[in-house]
This record gives sequence, structure tokens and C-alpha cells, in this order.
Amino acid sequence: MADITADALASGSRKAGSGPDSAAGEPLWDLIELLFFAYRDFVGDADEVLAKFGFGRAHHRVLHFVYRHPGMKVADLLEILNITKQSLGRVLKQLVDEGYVFQKEGEEDRRQRLLFLTPKGEALALKLAGLQTERISRALTDYGPNAHEAARRFLASMIEADSRDGVLRLIARADRARKPRS
Repeated sequence: MADITADALASGSRKAGSGPDSAAGEPLWDLIELLFFAYRDFVGDADEVLAKFGFGRAHHRVLHFVYRHPGMKVADLLEILNITKQSLGRVLKQLVDEGYVFQKEGEEDRRQRLLFLTPKGEALALKLAGLQTERISRALTDYGPNAHEAARRFLASMIEADSRDGVLRLIARADRARKPRS
């Protein structure tokens, strides 16, 4: 994570409240707080389940991304999660030791560690995703047939522009891999 310095804040290319709905210079307090509370409740559903296993949000993120991208390299997961190798190592060790994740050597490069979920790991990842899907579906119900796409566009716009295309490609690749082949 980048450090925020007084110089960076003073020169900030992104000024608080510079969006179309903000008063001159006034932060969008309501939307900021709604995002905080929405995130709290969105992860809270999964947190309750994870706590029963002695797991936290880092475990959840590993389970999620390894489920969506079976065989992903540890290095790729580190980049996605933007955490230290030490933090990921601790979480992975626990998930491996408790039978949720397994690792294989890369076929072309034996130094690579490729990650996969066990059936037990897949079941937990699906349970957590199911809880979050229920919350999202309830929220979108009242907003009509295009609500999913509008929410998707909004969330994609929240991602830094220089990484947005890569994130969307990552999601699309996982979506294509999960679709049943006819």
C-alpha cells in the first residue's frame, strides 16, 4: 500500500468532492459511509462462517481466487491480493494444513507453486460466495433488469484506471472457464 503524505494530499490530482454530485469541495460523505457499511455487512456474512474455522478475511480471499482460478501461481495470487509473501504464506499454510488447499509444482517450472482447492475447500468457497450472492441479489431486486450491469459498471469504475482492464480480463477469464461447455 502506498503511504499518504501531506505533499500527496496537498497536490492531489483527485480532489475531495470533485465528482458530478458533490458540492464544491465537499466530500461525498453519504456515499463514503454507505460504502463502509455495505462492505462491513457484505463481508460480515462470510466472517461469521469463517470464524467457526478460525479463519479470517485473508483466508476468504485466497479461497475465492483459487476457486475462480484453479492452478493459479502463488506469485499471481500475491499480486491480486496485494499482501506480503509472509502474510500469504501464513494463510496458505493454515489452509493447506487443514485440507482446504493443495499445491502442485509447475509442469514447466518446478519452482512454481500452483494452487488448487480440495473438495472441502470448494465447498467452503461456494458457501461463502452463496451468502454474498444472496446479499447482492436482495440489493439488486428493486432496481430492474439492468441492475446487475449498472452495479458492475459502477464497481469497475471504482477500480484504478491503470488496472481496470486487467481486472476485467481476470474476471472474464474465470467466467469463461466456469461456463459449461455445450
